Amino acid sequence: MGAAMQTRHIGSVEVSAVGLGCNNFGGRLDEARSRAVIEAALDAGITFFDTADVYGGSRSEEILGRALAGRRSQVVIATKFGNRLDDERQGASPAYVKRALEDSLRRLGTDYVDLYQLHRPDPATPIAETLGALGEVVEQGKAREVGCSNFSVQQLREAEAAVRPGAARFVSVQNEYSLLHREPEEGVLAECVRQQMAFIPYFPLRSGLLSGKYRRGQAPPAGSRVAGMPSERQRELLSDETFAKVEALERWAQKHGHSLLELAIGWLLAKEPVASVIAGATTPEQVRANAKAAGWVLSDEEVAEVDAI
Repeated sequence: MGAAMQTRHIGSVEVSAVGLGCNNFGGRLDEARSRAVIEAALDAGITFFDTADVYGGSRSEEILGRALAGRRSQVVIATKFGNRLDDERQGASPAYVKRALEDSLRRLGTDYVDLYQLHRPDPATPIAETLGALGEVVEQGKAREVGCSNFSVQQLREAEAAVRPGAARFVSVQNEYSLLHREPEEGVLAECVRQQMAFIPYFPLRSGLLSGKYRRGQAPPAGSRVAGMPSERQRELLSDETFAKVEALERWAQKHGHSLLELAIGWLLAKEPVASVIAGATTPEQVRANAKAAGWVLSDEEVAEVDAI
């Protein structure tokens, strides 16, 4: 295990301030390249690995489990359920909660997950029923804490109101949040503070736009996430308006002796309910850069200056 990194809490679970998003494993990355990324993460002091049953056609969990075998007690594994795997396997009914977790534990080669997250709200199942089933798996020691993902303020309040004796309580919410995607500021962050929940941002680099690898007027690098998108989506992401913001942010970061990437992650870590910034990576170099970025947490004045940009 490598360098010490600052840690924060998601409920009772202690996590590194930067986590590794495992959505590329088994999809864009084969097992060998996935392992290289996981090893680099461990060496850089990252202890928090965030996957899901749907990533890489369920292969992400298997690859992660094999790579972490023998080191289970040194790492924190978060996974998710509820997105559609097939007609049978989807949603958040009590019976499926238990089945999905057993399947994830088998793929991960472990007998518990540290954080078990509902990947998206399930309109077909009352949240109280889902929380009841999650309470049982926590009771059995199969999940240490439970969280949700892609929830609105209203959905977080419904979940809070549905907690009964024996039911679990969501300790975290994982939503998209970055310098270029500010939606959580419209209420979800404040709700997290009110409920004392941890907020876990995903896509902190806005599909790589904040890593500095895309330049105005240049085609996206081959193999990059944006290069694989339909041209309409590319135009929307790589608009002049976006580049104007990215370039202004990059100038500000450089003036402070940091990279754009370090700003993107450091800014998120300065936001009160943020526990760990989940960043995906396809190479060991990217992991090291993401981990290093945790070293810069902005002051209130700096955050205000950045928000003004």
